[in-house]
Amino acid sequence: MTLATVPAERASALDAPTQPLKLSTAQGPAYPLGKAGEIWATLIRERSGGRLAVTHFPGATLSARDPAREFGALRDRTFELAVGSTFVWSAQVPQLNVLALPWLVPDAPELEALVDGDVGKRLSATLEAAGVVPVAWVANGFIELASKVPVNKPADLAGMQVRVQPSPLVEETLAALKARPSAMSAADARAALESGRLDGQETSIAAYSASRLYAGPLTHLQLWHAHADALVFGVNRSVWESWPQSDRQLVREAAVEASQEALAMARRLADDSALAKLGAQGAVVTRLTPAGRDTFREAAREVYDRWTPIIGAELVEAAQAEIAGRRSTR
Repeated sequence: MTLATVPAERASALDAPTQPLKLSTAQGPAYPLGKAGEIWATLIRERSGGRLAVTHFPGATLSARDPAREFGALRDRTFELAVGSTFVWSAQVPQLNVLALPWLVPDAPELEALVDGDVGKRLSATLEAAGVVPVAWVANGFIELASKVPVNKPADLAGMQVRVQPSPLVEETLAALKARPSAMSAADARAALESGRLDGQETSIAAYSASRLYAGPLTHLQLWHAHADALVFGVNRSVWESWPQSDRQLVREAAVEASQEALAMARRLADDSALAKLGAQGAVVTRLTPAGRDTFREAAREVYDRWTPIIGAELVEAAQAEIAGRRSTR
């Protein structure tokens, strides 16, 4: 009788004690980012038989409820895993701003090509050098504009006070368009809306829907694709290096599976039926034409040019080439 043998590394992993792990996301499961974290944590727990005991903490609760602190907290091992937004993490990793360059990324297929291709690999190397190992990437759509009145050309923004997430790149973009960008909390934004001081807000389609902005004065949703966003599934580098290869593979495969669920959710939230539902609830949804996006991009050209050396000219050129290549095959 021959007894089956278990590879030494896998046997060691199975015999290892339970390892409590914390996973951070800035949003809850109503959003693709939060859902990605929830699924990733569940898959790791299940596939490790509970040995990798991952607990999901949404709402940036592990970084003082400040999403901008999340990357630094992950790097410093305040927690071990996170699903983060390139838009938010760019505050501490400037190269991630490549996806947010104003009107660089035309549409979803080009965004997916960037994160799956050479640009994604370059950004992964940058993040790993900074102390976080990316194990999966996925496109997360675009930052759009909710407003009281239609915005179809740059001149329409003149003098408008627009709420933004804290981002120098975004603030400079709106300022170049003669708007008045303002980073404010959700509570301050509600007060500003009620008092009539707020004219618009940059938002994702998911956030616009979940927060019911259409029920207030911001009834116009312009799909202008000003800035693109992607999700990064990251592991603290010292934690990653302490794991055997079998655990690394398990965590990476779980991240890839969770990323595909997040991508499917992001697509559902932005598809024609979702937009039609918003329209039925009172939103006026319009989509900027390619020519319209060109007009906005040219109006914000000074911002694009100023940020290119900050991000890295070589990285920006790689993104431009990848987008051009993807568009030529469409």
